[in-house]
Amino acid sequence: MLVPQYWAEARVQQKAGGRQRTVRRFGWSDVSQQLAQQLADERAQAAMARLQAGETLPWREPKVPYNGAEGVPIREEVISRHGAVVITRNAYGALCLNTGNVLFADLDFETGVPPRMWLAVFFCWFAAALVVAIGWQAWGMAFLLVFAGVLLSYPLVLLVLRIGSGLSGGAEQRALARIHAFSKANPDWHLRVYRTPAGFRVLALQRTFDPMEAEVARCFAALHADPIYRKMCLNQQCFRARVSPKPWRMGVNRHLRPRPGVWPVAPEQLPARQEWVDHYNRLATGFAACRFVERLGSDVSHPDALAVQRLHDELCRALTDLPLA
Repeated sequence: MLVPQYWAEARVQQKAGGRQRTVRRFGWSDVSQQLAQQLADERAQAAMARLQAGETLPWREPKVPYNGAEGVPIREEVISRHGAVVITRNAYGALCLNTGNVLFADLDFETGVPPRMWLAVFFCWFAAALVVAIGWQAWGMAFLLVFAGVLLSYPLVLLVLRIGSGLSGGAEQRALARIHAFSKANPDWHLRVYRTPAGFRVLALQRTFDPMEAEVARCFAALHADPIYRKMCLNQQCFRARVSPKPWRMGVNRHLRPRPGVWPVAPEQLPARQEWVDHYNRLATGFAACRFVERLGSDVSHPDALAVQRLHDELCRALTDLPLA
């Protein structure tokens, strides 16, 4: 995991197809702006050499904060560092905890009807279509009445499905059941479960993890972790947890300035950005990013994971009764 303090961009030009083409590449460093520019120059020259050798590459990298170009680190404002943990401000202004080896899994509630119920619906409609086909042969125009009945049954089917979904415990209970099933199947895992505004967050404490290892993928699949989050973990080779409220959930209607505010921003834009951040921070004291629900499984804890857990709980206000945002 790398979250650099300094960023730069380099441009290299050549003539291609009768016109001037420009390769643009970013560079970064935790040490100095000079080293960031040096890396940018080296990456731009290397990309140009590969293009001249016939490779197909993009001429420029997208300037995005997170989960963007492959091989480009997280491009967000660094707020603080706690050993190997980095707290950054994301594109919409919330704080995020970034860790290279402590496993977080985000599970958004799966709204709508469970797939097994839709399977039952499709089976019923197939049976209805079969009845219609037979009825057409036997009754002729009566087919239209049967067909109309099938169409009109659709709202009733949806109502039945919604009732069935509710009786099965709803999206929240189904998500929690998956977490409990995973814990039961993996009793050596030490899990902490948190409620977020839209789902659950699971933190594993028994050991540290490489985001690329198979155990992580297996855990994400069993818990039905958010697909976008899974992709982000692989692209940035880190785990991540939002530790402050989402602005719109606590009534902040203005976007973080400037927009888009990919870090670093121009010096003349910093006062407007700071004004927004100050307003956000004042409101954020009345909200929690998540709430601790329960611990499951083993009592074994890795010291690095415990340190991340304590920092996470403090920043999220996870042990309070504040409203979630």
